[in-house]
Amino acid sequence: MAPKHPPNQEHIDDNMIKVEVNLDDISGEWLGFVMDRLFEAGANDVFYTPIYMKKNRPGVLLQLLCSNQALPEMKEILLQETTTLGIRYYPLTVHRMERKFIQVDTAWGPVTVKQGISNGEVFQSSPEYADCKAIAEEHGIPLKQVYQSVWKQL
Repeated sequence: MAPKHPPNQEHIDDNMIKVEVNLDDISGEWLGFVMDRLFEAGANDVFYTPIYMKKNRPGVLLQLLCSNQALPEMKEILLQETTTLGIRYYPLTVHRMERKFIQVDTAWGPVTVKQGISNGEVFQSSPEYADCKAIAEEHGIPLKQVYQSVWKQL
């Protein structure tokens, strides 16, 4: 797996590769499988956008971000697991904020919160979905209620 962004380093500019393919003849189940394979192989991000292609056919633009080292495996997965006949890729720079993880205690248990920090100031706070989901399911409460409880403490 490709190395991840170093934790807690502010304003890291990472050199990455953006890879994209247009697909108009692939099932949704295959797309989910492809996404899993790409992440397992070290993609930093994978996302889909609905598009219209030649002859007004609906399609999907699959895009991913990866390191230079991961590019050969990404291309191989796309050629093996999708219906594409070609792959576009180009370099880009990704600017990142410092990331910090804190624990917030709720009435139902702790929740991890990821914070985005710039110049010592917290700009973003996002409760971890998996923690919130587990609490909501375990206690039979709405997911929204768990998130609201966390946000009140930030």
